[in-house]
Amino acid sequence: MTFTKPTLKLTHDAALTAIHAAVAKAKEIGWAVDIVVVDDGCNVVACVRMDGAKLLSMFTATTKAASAASHSRPTTEIDAQMAPSLASASGGRLTNMAGGLPIVIDGICVGGIGIGSAPDDEDVAIARAGLAAIGAQERMPD
Repeated sequence: MTFTKPTLKLTHDAALTAIHAAVAKAKEIGWAVDIVVVDDGCNVVACVRMDGAKLLSMFTATTKAASAASHSRPTTEIDAQMAPSLASASGGRLTNMAGGLPIVIDGICVGGIGIGSAPDDEDVAIARAGLAAIGAQERMPD
């Protein structure tokens, strides 16, 4: 009987690389945002608040990253009918707001990235830039 298994883990270097790419994309499209990267246990690995980003958006960015990581799907794909219950059960730590993407590498969800302070489409574009920089996908394989 086996009691352990090998797993992929998101590194601090990967989180910082994703954040740097997300910051570059945010600057390119003219937004100051909060960016949070969490691991598969929803622990913050790295985060940044760009100059001028909304103060409370750091909380929403963290919530978006954790939601995407814990559900292994983009936050917008979390059932809207379940969102209030999930938010309540998690003490406000889960959301279906746009801007959270899972970090999927080799078919494994190793974490999530969340963006806050920009409109929904821009939050998602910034998150996608972070994923692209580390060769991650935003969807689990079918």
